[in-house]
Amino acid sequence: MKSFVRISALLWADVLVAYAFFAMQKYLTDVWKLSFTHAAGILNIWGGIHMILPVFFLLLVDQFLGNFIMLVISSIAYSAGIGLIAMSTPPVLANSTNTCKQYKPRCIGQTQKVLFYTGMALVAVGMAGNLVSVKPFLREQQDESDDKAETINCLKLPAFTLVVLVAVIGAFALPYVKPWSLRFGIPAICTAFAALLFFTGCCCCCCGYRYNIKVDSVAEAEEATIVVRMIPIWITFIVCGIVSSIGNTYFIEQANHMNRKLGNWKVPLQILLLFYKVACISFSTLADRFLRRAQKYAPAVGIAIAMILSILCCITAAIIEKWRLNVIKSQGLLDKPEADVRMSVYWLLFQFFLLAGLDTFFQKSVAAFYKDQAPESMRNYLSFFTKGVHGLGFICGVLSVYVVGKFSGRGERTNWFQYKLNRSRLDRYYWVLAALSSVNLVVFVIVASCYRYQNREAQGAEEVERERPGQPTNASDEGTSCYFF
Repeated sequence: MKSFVRISALLWADVLVAYAFFAMQKYLTDVWKLSFTHAAGILNIWGGIHMILPVFFLLLVDQFLGNFIMLVISSIAYSAGIGLIAMSTPPVLANSTNTCKQYKPRCIGQTQKVLFYTGMALVAVGMAGNLVSVKPFLREQQDESDDKAETINCLKLPAFTLVVLVAVIGAFALPYVKPWSLRFGIPAICTAFAALLFFTGCCCCCCGYRYNIKVDSVAEAEEATIVVRMIPIWITFIVCGIVSSIGNTYFIEQANHMNRKLGNWKVPLQILLLFYKVACISFSTLADRFLRRAQKYAPAVGIAIAMILSILCCITAAIIEKWRLNVIKSQGLLDKPEADVRMSVYWLLFQFFLLAGLDTFFQKSVAAFYKDQAPESMRNYLSFFTKGVHGLGFICGVLSVYVVGKFSGRGERTNWFQYKLNRSRLDRYYWVLAALSSVNLVVFVIVASCYRYQNREAQGAEEVERERPGQPTNASDEGTSCYFF
């Protein structure tokens, strides 16, 4: 019983660190004074790595470590990582010999940079480990007896409610903590507390954890053939990753240069993340209803819908950014990034809403596709491999900015990506992504049409017989999270 609560506490880390990292773009541009493309590049490479790591971690869990050992490693890495990031802020290391306590570039020395990048790497390990092992380890703790199962189900609601409360409180409270040291320090303390709470289950005899190491068998030749046939479809997922990568970087940069006031209240950036997650829940319900239809091609159609939403997201972002630039020019604020702009940040909700639709439909549909088409012994691997391919799209997003910048600046023309956002043409980059997504959709339709689908109807009927009424399907379980951290 208590094991469920202790393990669920690890989800606090994911929630609070997500809110802290949601403002990381602002931290790197305002404090480190990096260009907005440089800051976005750092975050997108980090985001891609933390989505690729679960592929390797799942192999380690199944063959060597088990979920418990992985959670021990990820909890320690998570706590140490966000702690090092908090320590990398200038005031923390200031002393009598080093009086540079301001959040200025001159106070960011080599020590701060080493701590920051080391912390980012450890947080990536922590996030990846939690993604791989938290849910499976929770399932390992459930006893087969009905009485205890009912008790665990009763605990799920308050535990889930607590996670939701942490998310809501974090969205409204954490942004009002002005010092960056505390913005990162508070999640570091909470993460360390959650890790310690998890570790107490190791030695407590009344609620000790049950854990074992699995051994997934060598795939047969036929299964390997199925995986090879999926490679062309995987390649189309990279572009979806590129579009997803602009959400917590360039969208946030736009929001940081718009009017965030609602009456006398200056809305924190984290509210946009809260809106995104709520939109994900709404799209999740819609995607579930769509995918429940026992149609052979429903998952492929769902992926196509996600790609259509990616096109609409890029077009919407381009139109709003062009409008924002026109407003700034009319007010003479091109070189005054700190000045108030008479354009509400709430116009960005449209592109955040479409981005949530892209991410949710993509994850749900891919999970359903694997449930129908992938070999039983390889479903978990293929699911995480898809997340890794999507993460590769995050990294390719950095490359796309570099390539587009080089092409746009040929001859005597001005590079679309300048040091500051107001002097850049981010709207044109969004149009490039819209065109790239359109081509990607066409390629996906061709590849999906040529794909030889497996007949899983009989297997699906057997699974329905085995499942208890109201029990969620694998497709629903896999797609409940969004790609923002």
